[in-house]
Amino acid sequence: MSKISWKIELSEEAFRDLSNLDLTISKRVIDKLEKSAKDPKHFFKRLKGCDDYKLKVGDYRILALLLHEKKIIFVEKVGHRRNIYKEKHI
Repeated sequence: MSKISWKIELSEEAFRDLSNLDLTISKRVIDKLEKSAKDPKHFFKRLKGCDDYKLKVGDYRILALLLHEKKIIFVEKVGHRRNIYKEKHI
């Protein structure tokens, strides 16, 4: 029996971001998120200076909070690596 998976929740912005991506890219992003739900610490890397984590999917990034006590991956934003960090952190 495998580990209990974490639950994945999307913010409105992340849902909109995914909806605006090309279908093949959004499928890759969703597949990677589902795969990471088994062991988020293995897939996500913490961003310096904040509580957010990033997950790489080719040239795209998923920014999320890992809510350990509730076992929830809360996806805040999805976008291309050249744009994803501009609004939020740096």
